[in-house]
Amino acid sequence: MVGLNVVGWFVFLAALIVFHYARPEFVSGVQAFWGVSGRQNWSYSLSIYLAGLLLVCVLISILVLILKGKRNRREKDYYGINGYVLMFTATCSLAILFFELNH
Repeated sequence: MVGLNVVGWFVFLAALIVFHYARPEFVSGVQAFWGVSGRQNWSYSLSIYLAGLLLVCVLISILVLILKGKRNRREKDYYGINGYVLMFTATCSLAILFFELNH
């Protein structure tokens, strides 16, 4: 279960890297002055990969939470917050990405 949780976090790290390249480029004042152009909208092909990676994160975290729920039988068992944090972060990121792309 710990290994599956670590895989989920590595997938989230990959999603962060894809996010860096998929988002619109920031054009600073100096770049605008010198006429350097930047991409003003999201890269569609990378956004599809980003959404897929975030969806995999959500599915892995749900699977981890289900497995922990079945495995932990005592009240004192450590339930762990990692799965909840990963699921919440990936779900919020998916929602924000959806609204950004449909804006």
